[in-house]
Amino acid sequence: MAALPEEPAEVAAVKPDPEAGTPPQPPAAPPASAAAPAAPPAAAAEGEAAGSGGEAAPAKPAAPGPAASPAALDRQTLLAVLQFLRRSNLRESEEILLREARLLGDDLGAAALSPAGTGLLGTPGGDADSTGGEALLSRVTAAAAIAIGGSAATAASSSPGVAVVPAVPPGKVGGGVVVEDQPDVSAVLSAYNQQGDPTLYEEYYSGLKHFIECSLDCHRAELSQLFYPLFVHMYLELVYNQHESEAKSFFERFHGDQECYYQDDLRVLSSLTKKEHMKGNETMLDFRTSKFVLRISRDSYQLLKRHLQEKQNNQIWNIVQEHLYIDIFDGMPRSKQQIDAMVGSLAGEAKREANKAKVFFGLLKEPEFDVPLDDEDEEGENEEGKPKKKKPKKDSVGSKSKKQDPNAPPQNRIPLPELKDSDKLDKVMNMKEAARRVRLGPECLPSICFYTFLNAYQGLTAVDITDDSSMIVGGFADSTVRVWSVTPKKLRSVKTAADLSLIDKESDDVLERIMDEKTASELKILYGHSGPVYGTSFSPDRNYLLSCSEDGTVRLWSLQTFTCLVGYKGHNYPVWDTQFSPYGYYFVSGGHDRVARLWATDHYQPLRIFAGHLADVTCTRFHPNSNYVATGSADRTIRLWDVLNGNCVRIFTGHKGPIHSLAFSPNGRFLATGATDGRVLLWDIGHGLMVGELKGHTDTIYALRFSRDGEILASGSMDNTVRLWDAVKAFEDLETDDFTTATGHINLPENSQDLLLGTYMTKSTPVVHLHFTRRNLLLAAGAYSSQ
Repeated sequence: MAALPEEPAEVAAVKPDPEAGTPPQPPAAPPASAAAPAAPPAAAAEGEAAGSGGEAAPAKPAAPGPAASPAALDRQTLLAVLQFLRRSNLRESEEILLREARLLGDDLGAAALSPAGTGLLGTPGGDADSTGGEALLSRVTAAAAIAIGGSAATAASSSPGVAVVPAVPPGKVGGGVVVEDQPDVSAVLSAYNQQGDPTLYEEYYSGLKHFIECSLDCHRAELSQLFYPLFVHMYLELVYNQHESEAKSFFERFHGDQECYYQDDLRVLSSLTKKEHMKGNETMLDFRTSKFVLRISRDSYQLLKRHLQEKQNNQIWNIVQEHLYIDIFDGMPRSKQQIDAMVGSLAGEAKREANKAKVFFGLLKEPEFDVPLDDEDEEGENEEGKPKKKKPKKDSVGSKSKKQDPNAPPQNRIPLPELKDSDKLDKVMNMKEAARRVRLGPECLPSICFYTFLNAYQGLTAVDITDDSSMIVGGFADSTVRVWSVTPKKLRSVKTAADLSLIDKESDDVLERIMDEKTASELKILYGHSGPVYGTSFSPDRNYLLSCSEDGTVRLWSLQTFTCLVGYKGHNYPVWDTQFSPYGYYFVSGGHDRVARLWATDHYQPLRIFAGHLADVTCTRFHPNSNYVATGSADRTIRLWDVLNGNCVRIFTGHKGPIHSLAFSPNGRFLATGATDGRVLLWDIGHGLMVGELKGHTDTIYALRFSRDGEILASGSMDNTVRLWDAVKAFEDLETDDFTTATGHINLPENSQDLLLGTYMTKSTPVVHLHFTRRNLLLAAGAYSSQ
């Protein structure tokens, strides 16, 4: 039978957004054809690491089955599949299946007249919401689940065609990948149709719990990962089938056994006590539409499989197949510490395949231009022949950029804006400043200048500082954006058109003449948003400012006229963060609608839509080479997206709470992330591995920044402290061999206190932003809180 290939499943597929200018990819197959005969489970993602986690061919029994299924059920399943193919206009597949099953056409005709058949064939255009069709399809799903599991007496052995066709509710592919933007709730829930005695659920679960707790230490840690997803799905199954008292008893008996970092999810789950509550519930749909990923060694997996076969524990095996993705690896089982470091996200760990794509993490080659050496300036500032020492250092800054980084993307991989004369001038200034930069390290810590927002009764919600540290902006809960000059130079607007016409355009100081001195002030207030401003970002050339708000818009402001130029409307809900690319022109935004969008300042629609997170996108950050965007989410994962094609190239799991801060190291190799769990995690982007964990903060980390040379990492938190960490030591001697990359056997240093260089407390000011000046002075900002 000609089977349609199933997409290699990801925990949550990157879904093309129908409304926007998505990347040039082949379009997803239409839902009807996608749900047609899918590939056999063994071929789903990578042989054994298929949704069921089984290694056997579909025709062999992979797990215990009940006693021989009634022939009527097999026949009904086959008829329903044939009707589904006919409804989807897949004539060829239908004929092949007919031939293989040796069914007569008039049998089908009779089936079409039967009450069970009417729902499917009688629905014009195949409406998935029709009650009869849904009931029959859900029965087919139940039957197919047993068939795929390999029950001894299904039709699979006699007619391979049936085994190859796991019927799936419309709008779903292989149970894990959602094709539609919003999955049909009733279709999603129908997979929870009862297959076991509700009174035995507690017995099933406690039996497995006893088996895992009595297994060898080396297997116990890995198999314990099953507790949480099984608990959730068994509870939801009981609720869906309206066994409310059994569900309540099941929840009360076992919810205390789950890991502490799932407490927030369990709180949401405990509120779902009736079938009606489940429809339209986001958490519910997350669990149903994304397979929970567990990474288990082959030995532990075989142990589990053998136990379920011996105990005939069908209920649990069905859930493992239907809702879990078991990523099997060869080698030693992981320890409790190694597993604890990586788990905790809404959908389990990332699959190993998710982090295998090549990432160009190197820096782009800087354009070459001459740096005029101001010897007079140097000598004026530094006597006793010091400039002579500094000159070779200055040359090295220029020469560093002339060598092509072997890990860098091709220079023209994505179109970047050309450098204007003012940009070149700024780069020259930057290089001069770099020559005077203080080299930081454990023996030479930076000075910290803290900007405290006093009397910020409007509620400070976002802060940013320009690259040259000349301006600071605050976003406030009263929907205003306020820009301050932090140098003696005041903020001025451009003159009116009438006054500009009188200016001599050829004069040398024309840029100075166009500014209106009458408008000079230290503070400018920008009005336009209609809700709290949650994110702000200056453009690298300091001509523009971005702000995003609860009103669902991102606004671009001119810093020449201090007016709003564009309002970008694409998000339907609050936008939590926005950030300019290090090269300007592009910017990224992320919000409550769970997607991040890539924009260009001259396009009113997004260029790319990065979809895949299971909860709000809370923070965004561009990679230094502008080819990648990192997003942190309330689903407790960090994703790295390729700007060129919109693909997700890295998924990092390990945080136990929503992510609120991201920072790339200046060389582009590493990423630091902070979350509500008070931990800073360090990631090697090239290998897709966690390489460090910094513990010390006691509250949410809202600010992370590497020093200009990457020697020090600064973190700022709601616990009113700034902490400095030794980044050089954290990243040296990393064990990133092929085995570690393949299996995730990470070995984090025991004591992160060795890396802590200093802790600096404020009186009562949570730290919301950090910034290193070009000379490595650390600026911090926050609003004084009187509590």
